Amino acid sequence: MTKRSGAEILVESLIQEGVEAIFGYQGGAVLPIFDAMHEKCPIQFILVRHEQAAAHAADGYARSTGKAGVCLATSGPGATNLVTGIATAYMDSIPIIALTGQVPTSMIGNDAFQEADIVGITRPITKHSYLVKETKDLARVVKEAFYIAQSGRPGPVLIDLPKDVSAGFAEHKPLREIEIRSYKPTYSGHIGQIKRAAKMIAESHQPVIYTGGGVISSGAAKELKVLVEKTGIPVTTTLMGLGGFPGDHPLSLGMPGMHGTKYANLAITESDLIIAIGARFDDRVTGKIDEFAPGAKIIHIDIDPTSISKNIQVDIPIVGDAKKILQELNKIVTAPKITAWTKKIKGWKKEHPLVYKQDGELKPQYVVEQICKITKGEAIVTTEVGQNQMWAAQYYLCREPRAFLSSGGLGTMGYGFPAAIGAQVGHPEKLVFDIAGDGSFQMNIQELATVVENELPVKIAILNNQYLGMVRQWQELFFNRRYAHTFLGAIPDFVKVAEAYGAVGMRITKPEEVVPALKEAIHTKKPVVMDFWIAQEENVFPMVPAGAALTQMIEGMA
Repeated sequence: MTKRSGAEILVESLIQEGVEAIFGYQGGAVLPIFDAMHEKCPIQFILVRHEQAAAHAADGYARSTGKAGVCLATSGPGATNLVTGIATAYMDSIPIIALTGQVPTSMIGNDAFQEADIVGITRPITKHSYLVKETKDLARVVKEAFYIAQSGRPGPVLIDLPKDVSAGFAEHKPLREIEIRSYKPTYSGHIGQIKRAAKMIAESHQPVIYTGGGVISSGAAKELKVLVEKTGIPVTTTLMGLGGFPGDHPLSLGMPGMHGTKYANLAITESDLIIAIGARFDDRVTGKIDEFAPGAKIIHIDIDPTSISKNIQVDIPIVGDAKKILQELNKIVTAPKITAWTKKIKGWKKEHPLVYKQDGELKPQYVVEQICKITKGEAIVTTEVGQNQMWAAQYYLCREPRAFLSSGGLGTMGYGFPAAIGAQVGHPEKLVFDIAGDGSFQMNIQELATVVENELPVKIAILNNQYLGMVRQWQELFFNRRYAHTFLGAIPDFVKVAEAYGAVGMRITKPEEVVPALKEAIHTKKPVVMDFWIAQEENVFPMVPAGAALTQMIEGMA
């Protein structure tokens, strides 16, 4: 059997796993890997301008395609620059493989140049981390890493590659299957629990289906829609679950929680049954736990047993894959008698719609509404973090899974633009929008070079209010308008910045300019930066103050 270098074994193993693209940055400790990819390698390498962007791009690729995303960085600072992106993926259960260079094994622990214990650093934010010590182990480690990242509750896996391991030689026999005796995720739900759930649904009078990112990661959108249309139960969808159920469906309640719709929060509060599917009852959804759905029984379907009853005690836990469980549930479930309940919810939707004051200023909600209208809700939308994120979640009615990509658990500023890069690489034929804030966009603005160089026609819509908007909103509402260090006075001219990189720049200051600008941007084959100068002190409403109950919503002005 012919011996191959570690770098060659790594690249061949990645090809075997179906890897189409790697996002990364060059460096001394990964030189053998780049050399192995240099000629006749079918994997597309996207050279980003900062390693954090590589991790977010791999994340965006994974969220939009359903495949594991791959990022690559050198040792020391290259590896540590991936940490925020790895943590983002971990919090949102996204499968990425982070490949990091490392100093030679003989130098580990000696504080060698560009040495960092990246396995130790990332242990709390990965499903698993590997330090490969021998070249002969590389094929097995890669196979295991992809299996772990993509199975069960998905998540990031890190592989740390000392330079002598990449440069060393070993016999290579591709592995077709892998088995890890200590890791056996449960996929099929307990049939007895599923029958109990069906009975509880049939007997309910005010039920609500509450769905999260698990519906998307399991590919259960079709099964969810069957359940909803068979039972007539309304659905509220978390930020991570947007697109898992059509946002324009009559039974959609939109998003629950801190910036959710009032009717979603009222429905949860007055429900007698919550069917939670692939959601984890995080604090932004529940508000004050003691007052969350006080009269409701709870069915919780989740592949991660540690998520069940972690924050909210449940009555019927069902551990397993959402798609498989819903397939079984749909066979036996019957529609409850909820005519009065659905009539009540329709009344709430009429009484408490999402609204904003239209007073001649350019409003961010209007911009997002027009993006949704023009794209028919069929674009892939990424967001940054802050007000722009919440306006996008409220007003962009996503219709398909894997089309709304946002940093939920970690709330990472700078996520959206590189995530859009990953989504565009994964879907070169699709329209990709990044709905951004002026503060968040600047955190990875250098990736304009990446989209221009790789001819990725990403469209960036900056909702520019010259503030760190969400923090400013809190300062307005709870700190007597003491805007301490949230005003971004010295913002760049985004049009000139875009043009300097070779992209198209556009400035929009009036409502009547929005639609023509969006249409022009969509028909432009280059990356486009649209700088929307919005009302500076526009707020995101509704809003549940931190620690308050869902019924204590601030609705804002109509």
